[in-house]
Parts: sequence; C-alpha cells; structure tokens
Amino acid sequence: MQALTSRQVLDRLVAFPTVSRQSNLVLVDWLEGYLASHGVRCFRHWNEDRQKAALIAHAGPWVPGAIVLSGHSDVVPVEGQTWTADPWTVTERDGRLYGRGTCDMKGFVALAVGALVEAQTRGVRRPLQLALSYDEELGCTGAPPMIRTMQEVVPKGSAAIIGEPSRMSVITGHKGGTGYFVHMKGFEVHSSLLPYGVSAIMEGARLISWVNDINAETRAKPPTPLAAAYDPPFTTLHVGMIEGGTAHNITAADCRFAVEFRVVPGEDLAVWESRFVARVDSLRAAMQAVRPEADILLDRFFGVPALISEPEGEAESLACRLTGDNSSGVVSYGTEAGQFQEAGYSAVVCGPGDIAQAHQPDEYLEVTEFEAGQRFMARLLETLA
Repeated sequence: MQALTSRQVLDRLVAFPTVSRQSNLVLVDWLEGYLASHGVRCFRHWNEDRQKAALIAHAGPWVPGAIVLSGHSDVVPVEGQTWTADPWTVTERDGRLYGRGTCDMKGFVALAVGALVEAQTRGVRRPLQLALSYDEELGCTGAPPMIRTMQEVVPKGSAAIIGEPSRMSVITGHKGGTGYFVHMKGFEVHSSLLPYGVSAIMEGARLISWVNDINAETRAKPPTPLAAAYDPPFTTLHVGMIEGGTAHNITAADCRFAVEFRVVPGEDLAVWESRFVARVDSLRAAMQAVRPEADILLDRFFGVPALISEPEGEAESLACRLTGDNSSGVVSYGTEAGQFQEAGYSAVVCGPGDIAQAHQPDEYLEVTEFEAGQRFMARLLETLA
C-alpha cells in the first residue's frame, strides 16, 4: 500500500465514526492493514465481547526501550450538537481542520502512524511503538488491559508520550479521578405519611450535601506543595446530573446520580473512595432503620491514577528536547498517562490542539498545531535514528 501523508491518514481516521458506544473495528482493521503493509508488526487486545480492540504496533528493532506514542480511537457523540459541516469529514477552513476527533485525538494518532511507517521504512536504532486504546472517553477503561497485553507481545518500552491536546506543551502531571453511579432506593408512601417512608431523592440530597461540605472543607485548607501547581489546587467532588421520583406527593422510590472525584497528586485515591463509601454506609444504615427495604447501590464506572511529575524523567526530558521548550505544566483533567506510569513507563502528555475544543460542536485542530506535531515527529525520528 502506498505511504500516505499524516494529513491523509487523518482524513481516513476521522471518516470512521468510532463513537465510544459503537465498535471501533472498522478503524482498527484499516489501520492494522495499512501499518502491516509497510512492515510494522501489529497486535490486538480485544475487549470482552470482541466488538472493540486496542491496536499495538512496533516499528524498528525488536529490542526493549521503545518510545511509545499513545492515543485512543474513540470519540464522543455528535448528536444534539450543531455542526456547520459533516463531522465525519475533515474540512479545512480558515487555517483549521474541522471534524470529530481532529483535536481529541485523531490528529495525534495520524502523526504517530506517519512516524511509525517512516521509522520502519528508513530504519531506526531504537524502536517506536503505537498504543491505540478504546473506551478512553468512558473513563480510560481500555488502557490498563491494553498495557498489560503490550508487555506480553512487544518488547517493553521505556517512555510514553500521551498525545492528548496540550498545544504541544509538555504536561508532566495531572489529577487522578474516579466516579460512582449512585442508585438511592427509597420506600414509597404518600407524602402526608412522610416519616413512614424513605425518600430516595431527599436521602440523595444528604449525600450531595456531603459532597458540598467536602468541597468547602478541602478548599479552605492550604494547598500542599504538589497541589499548589493545579487550578484549582485541591481535590474536587462533583455531581452533574440527577433523576428520580414518581410524583410530587409520593416519597421517591428511586434517585440516580453520579459522584465524580478529581484528586490532586499526593493524595490517595483509595482514601477518598473509602471516605465516600463510609458516608454511604452510614446513610444506608439510617435509611434502613426506617424501612429495611431501602438501600444505596454503588457502581464504580472509572478510576484514573494521577500522573506524578518526574523531575528529569526520560519522557519529560525527551519531550522538552523535541518541542524545544524546557518549561512544563500540569492540568486538572485526567489521561491514560497515569496508567502508563503505574505500569512502569516514564510518561508525559504532549499533543497538538487545545483541550477546550475537545467534545465541542465544530471541533477543530489548528493547521499550525498539526504542523508543530509534524516537526515534533521529525525530530523524534532523528533521535531514534
């Protein structure tokens, strides 16, 4: 197959509507075939129902110490958004590349694919790998099993560059996160008999009030040295949606919402989870003292470790050298970088685009950002050669 430019690869990738709720196999099939046609060795990690797969690719000598370029194949939906052009076609206009995923993060993936083909074609002394996950948009759930499979099927890499949009700035730290779906189960009675029932909504409000109290408590404390670099410089808890109830004059049988945690580095995610579960247990006991049928059900839907800055770490040193910028920063959103770090890779975040464009209608990537990414990959290939 004839080699494509990174820009042509981007056109192909965006054309695959790999929304998280759907299979990503059409993209993986095409990409695996394209890379294999240029001698790049490819492997898959399948999800449980084999409707999605992560793609792992290795270019260059079959030795440890590869640089890993990490991205995700899934994108968020476009339903309910107003687009001025087809979201599944890259449209270049006014110096911008419009299309779902151009920024988050098929732009970086296209650049990585171009670099792998070039590395395999011209030869490098140090290998280059691609790690393309699924279900990142559902809470970074696809990366951990992919990373485990990587360590079984390809030589272990040493540094990972996660290409989430950072305007090609080097990001060395980010918050960790977790989230729980909460199902409050009450007991219905007529509202005139309130003390004899359990309102799932009113009891849910107690838990949400606890969330507000915790936010006030953490905000009032002086930030730790690790947390001080973040905005905001403390752990936050959030409830974004809520639903429940049957009628205005009936104590609610059900109430559902989600609680999300964004935890600063230096604080233990497990400790926050245990605090939350302890509050739920206490509230459940009080509810069941009124009606034994009442309950609170928790379903943990994601957990992402923080990325801890590595002063003079390999990934940071490499990314700063390739960008020509010795400064670095931290962000409050989470990525798969912390998962790579947990698995023993030096890791940073560095990719084209602005995170403010992610998930938006008329999502776009600045052409100048894409070109900066091309220069980054060219310098990386020189380093590997």
